[in-house]
Amino acid sequence: MPSPARPATDPTGPNHDPFVRVTGAREHNLRGVDVAVPRDALAVFTGVSGSGKSSLAFGTIYAEAQRRYFESVAPYARRLIHQVGAPKVAEISGLPPAVSLEQRRSSPTSRSSVGTVTTLSNSLRMLFSRAGTYPAGAARLDSDAFSPNTAAGACPECQGLGRVHRTSEDLLVPDPSLSIREGAIAAWPGAWQGKNLRDVLDALGYDVDRPWRELTAEDRHWILFTDEQPVVTVHPVREANRIQRPYQGTYMSAHRYVMKTFAGSRSTALRAKAERFLTAADCPVCGGSRLRPESLAVTFAGRTVAELAALPLDSLAELLRSADAGPTAEVLTTDLLGRIGPVVELGLGYLSLDRTAPTLSAGELQRLRLATQLRSGLFGVVYVLDEPSAGLHPADTEALLTVLDRLKAAGNSVFVVEHHLDVMRHADWLVDVGPYAGEHGGRVLHSGPPQALAEVAESQTRRFLFDTVPAPVRAVREPSGWLKVGPVTRHNLRGLTAELPLGVFTAVTGVSGSGKSTLVGAVTEELPGVGRLVTVDQQPIGRTPRSNLATYTGLFDVVRRLFTATGQARARGYRAGRFSFNVPGGRCETCQGEGFVSVELLFLPSTYAPCPDCHGARYNPETLEVTHRGLTIAQVLDLTVEAAAEFFADTPPAARSLRALLDVGLGYLRLGQPATELSGGEAQRIKLASELQRGRREHTLYLLDEPTTGLHPADVEVLLRQLHGLVDAGHSVVVVEHDMTVVAGADWVVDLGPGGGDAGGRIVAAGPPREVASAGAGRTAPFLARAFGG
Repeated sequence: MPSPARPATDPTGPNHDPFVRVTGAREHNLRGVDVAVPRDALAVFTGVSGSGKSSLAFGTIYAEAQRRYFESVAPYARRLIHQVGAPKVAEISGLPPAVSLEQRRSSPTSRSSVGTVTTLSNSLRMLFSRAGTYPAGAARLDSDAFSPNTAAGACPECQGLGRVHRTSEDLLVPDPSLSIREGAIAAWPGAWQGKNLRDVLDALGYDVDRPWRELTAEDRHWILFTDEQPVVTVHPVREANRIQRPYQGTYMSAHRYVMKTFAGSRSTALRAKAERFLTAADCPVCGGSRLRPESLAVTFAGRTVAELAALPLDSLAELLRSADAGPTAEVLTTDLLGRIGPVVELGLGYLSLDRTAPTLSAGELQRLRLATQLRSGLFGVVYVLDEPSAGLHPADTEALLTVLDRLKAAGNSVFVVEHHLDVMRHADWLVDVGPYAGEHGGRVLHSGPPQALAEVAESQTRRFLFDTVPAPVRAVREPSGWLKVGPVTRHNLRGLTAELPLGVFTAVTGVSGSGKSTLVGAVTEELPGVGRLVTVDQQPIGRTPRSNLATYTGLFDVVRRLFTATGQARARGYRAGRFSFNVPGGRCETCQGEGFVSVELLFLPSTYAPCPDCHGARYNPETLEVTHRGLTIAQVLDLTVEAAAEFFADTPPAARSLRALLDVGLGYLRLGQPATELSGGEAQRIKLASELQRGRREHTLYLLDEPTTGLHPADVEVLLRQLHGLVDAGHSVVVVEHDMTVVAGADWVVDLGPGGGDAGGRIVAAGPPREVASAGAGRTAPFLARAFGG
């Protein structure tokens, strides 16, 4: 659509243009987009999933701002910074520096926490260092001594982790009636390495053919727990037609092997196996506090730093306000309270500083970073945010809007990729991209005040934003039975018992931190009435670019069989492995099937470029000579789901997988799209599609955690059709959800609260949606009533 005309004159200066102007954007599916977005405003980018809105906001505008910044950095420093490539755009003018807050996890570890993400831990440690109460005669400690992540503060027994892992003979040898040769030491590795350890033991003179329980206690303890690593000459038993020469073998006890694997292995499977032979408990020295005794001897307001870090942030703020301390403490507590305020304002007061980052949702992490930015004092930058309302109860949306307004009032531009209708209505400017996904999108349908979108007939957003039609009256299904969950005592749930109906659609709702996910997480297959259990979460379907849509759904196996069955492949003797880019044979060895290579530059950071041999196709020329209906294997992987459904219409196994993906609204994704490029919502829908294509007949209970996260209201309609279809087929569906249109369409609602953290953890209402809405109990009821037109 046409951009606003450049103003001829402006009171702020003769050449001042108040817009960020994008010309010829072609990133991903954008079709030479020209658009102008005002600075110093709250601008929302919206559109259906895959329409191109993120490509415009993040892939083009933010990427260009980042590229310009990197050009100003010294070349030596630039090589140390991870950077995205230059966006495909003709020109961008009027672009200030940008800060990106995306729904993406860094590599979370147990040492990363709410305190480290927000830097609140630094301020708390300073408070204890400068204003803490020390034991008589104790030397004053540096702030590092109050951190479990430093050598000065970490408990020496658990290295600052708070937990210790131990093993025992019963764990290492679950069946003592077996001999060592028969595999009594279950913790040992399999295959050759395990045989080697057994042969070394035999060479050391231990009886490997005697039942374990008949060995002496002294021998059993040495075999399992010794730290010695003797080297002996092993004479393998001769086997027919094999020449086996003596070799020097090194012994490693089962305990040493398990601990080494658990601590150092990069293999998730090996670590998981090692963990089966370990028990975890709070560290006996620090009691789980993770700190040295001398650090725990210092107090503030009668509490240790570990005790304050374990308090919910709203409780911590209350304690700091009431603390009676000197002028130094007053300065430091005032700073802490100023930093805690925005976090509590964003509805995260239930979190504690020691809450680890891996246990936080992507929405919680982004809001923590957003709260931190409020204190940064930056001026004149563009904040580009990725769905800050994700995981947010409607009751907390007003606080989010207040925070966005404060960022704008501080002299910044706020560009938000968002689906939440209240955020769109609050915006100064709305950019609607579409009309549909993939190749059917990529156009800017509207760029202007939100009210003007009402005139754009093509827009998928328009009817949800302006057609305020109440939720249709739908007959509530009757449960086929009831599932008793609990009593559950975990996090903020204290002996909570709930009853969930079977054979219907159930929505579990409540404010952030009320205990929804904890309650649903207590549902297991062992509970009477569950039958088969399928949990569909938002974890990635793979952690490397080698994992993609086609490999996860099993579609790639079907495609490779089709190529193997072609006349060209049969004539050359090609097997299915020839058409895999993960193994040698058919793949391009220059890039080893990656499609790109790393280019090392002398004083600049290494960058990635398409492979010079395969040009991104991933396969060698011989493999690409084989075609199926005129397409190579690389061209098939480049098809969208929608195009592939047409291409494979007469191949039932492929058509079934593709139909399931289309039914959950993923027709715009490419078959070979790497897992690392998929959002959490897309990953969840791929998992759901994989389940749908199986067509299970026995009763299945489906658990979904916020399935509408990242979905445009039009996509929510598509997803709900599938979920209600599962219920109509005789299954049970339970969703943790904040979207009131989804909750209004459920058969049963369980509302937790009334607040988050210690103020939650109770069922405040349960029943059919209209009854919960009219009862008025809890913070969900008024928003649910609004969905019904009340």
